[in-house]
Amino acid sequence: MAHHDPIHLIAPRAGLAQLNERSRDIFRQIVESYLATGEPVGSRNISRLIALPLSPASVRNVMADLEQLGLIYAPHTSAGRLPTELGLRFFVDALMQVGDLSEAERQSIQSQLASVGQAQSVEAALEQALTQLSGLTRAAAVVLTPKSNARLKHIEFVRLEPERALVILVGEDGQVENRVLTLPPGVPSSAIIEAGNFLNARIRGRTLAEARLELETALAEARAELDQLTQKVISAGIASWSGGENENRQLIVRGHANLLEDLHALEDLERVRLLFDDLETKRGVIDLLGRAETAEGVRIFIGSENKLFSLSGSSTIISPYRDAAGHIVGVLGVIGPTRLNYARVIPTVDYAARIVSRLLGG
Repeated sequence: MAHHDPIHLIAPRAGLAQLNERSRDIFRQIVESYLATGEPVGSRNISRLIALPLSPASVRNVMADLEQLGLIYAPHTSAGRLPTELGLRFFVDALMQVGDLSEAERQSIQSQLASVGQAQSVEAALEQALTQLSGLTRAAAVVLTPKSNARLKHIEFVRLEPERALVILVGEDGQVENRVLTLPPGVPSSAIIEAGNFLNARIRGRTLAEARLELETALAEARAELDQLTQKVISAGIASWSGGENENRQLIVRGHANLLEDLHALEDLERVRLLFDDLETKRGVIDLLGRAETAEGVRIFIGSENKLFSLSGSSTIISPYRDAAGHIVGVLGVIGPTRLNYARVIPTVDYAARIVSRLLGG
């Protein structure tokens, strides 16, 4: 189910593969203790937890080997150990059991997201879905979505100056969006009218993304029928819809307060403060989430595997969602501390993305 960039795992892969059952068991206990409490765990406690009868001294020997492999580290002079980011990645990739959600859990998520289908707009629906996802995972929930998923109804060109025009886009849901475009020199009013007629014959009922694809194909096929200036007006209209990569997207974040729960130390608070700063820097988050749009299923980024959250040491678990035509139109997921409950959050994000796709017509 999970797809990600296995950064940092290439070099030590052979060493990791050689971990015996005892080493894996001890390592698993260190990670699971960290995920549950956020605290370092020492050899004495581990010797009580593991199934194999081992003395604290024997556990310490194994811990020394795990530390040499880069899987665990000592945060300070205490005897306790915590998993490194490499260790967490290895745990998620190789040791963690990601089971499917139970029927009861599915029903719970489905009922909590049911209100999404009754929302007045796509944006309102996604905000409701995020609020529920944040509550389910106890993390901050995020979604990256096109600014307008609305289906188009009509387009109008209004000339402002000899070489500037206002493009008015009207959606089926009543939304109106205006954009100014530059006209080629010498364009007559007849070319603007003809361009509007050409576009209106082909955009109705389509989203901006679908309309762009349709119009680029139609324009290529109709070049012989349209004069050159009309073609330029149509091309300028299509180009004005594209905008910048980030301008055409919006980021919605819900559940910041969940990140303030269960803080254990001042350094935890500092990490959360840095994460809040990262979330305010929307361009970086948009770039990060955009990396999941080409993936099938869930993607996981742990700590410095993405430069954006390298200081706050956060993890991101995200999955794309689709429209009625089956096209990926956005990404939703959660951002939280590296000690997220991965085994629960991964299938929850995956299922929530599928539910949202279904409710939005995908």
